[in-house]
Amino acid sequence: MFRLITCFLYISGFLIYSIPQLARIKKASHLPVEERDKLAHEYPKKFSKKFMKLTGSEVVVEGLELIPEGPVVFIANHESDFDIPVLLGTIDKPFGFVSKIELKKVPILSSWLNTINCILIDRKNHQQALNSMKEGVQLLQEGHSLVIFPEGKRSKGGPVQPFKVGGIRLAQDAGVPIVPIAIKGTADIFEKNGRLIKPAQIKVTIGYRIDPIIHNHKDYKEMAEEVRQIIIAMSEARNIAS
Repeated sequence: MFRLITCFLYISGFLIYSIPQLARIKKASHLPVEERDKLAHEYPKKFSKKFMKLTGSEVVVEGLELIPEGPVVFIANHESDFDIPVLLGTIDKPFGFVSKIELKKVPILSSWLNTINCILIDRKNHQQALNSMKEGVQLLQEGHSLVIFPEGKRSKGGPVQPFKVGGIRLAQDAGVPIVPIAIKGTADIFEKNGRLIKPAQIKVTIGYRIDPIIHNHKDYKEMAEEVRQIIIAMSEARNIAS
């Protein structure tokens, strides 16, 4: 319970004290994409690293050197609500992510989501979802990167569920590489503990890029399943090694 309260207070403090930083980034809109994105991610990255330390968890990352230059679509499995702070705290390349539109109602947080180029989708509104995906393609073509969790919901540490094709379509339409990411252990922090926060051993494994020239000729569903199997294999390799 102590860790849960501490983390909640830290999140609240972050949101309040981040307001001046939001104003600073807004004034930097004239900067080139890479510089502006790096500036926008400094504070969320710092927050995420500290936040994960407060949970008492250890995060190990493999494959950072495999992340290519330029915009990419990171496709990852989705164990937990902690997946985003884990990735924000460990991946140096700035990225936005695709999430549910309900987050737009959260004060200050919604401003940060917009600042780091997140895409908020209303899955109950088909036309809005399509428009959001078009926005994602435009962001990628402008030079920004995105993380997408194609399972659509948290597995809570269970088997990796079938992937929806949205991430594949984003990469294909924008002509950018896919970078698979396997996340293991985040559900052990919260979802498996009766809504209490406990320390966990977390492993993030980054795979080799999949270039547009490779996946352009393939069926969306076929490619989504291939990426899913790559992520499952990376996750299982971690289990064997441990």
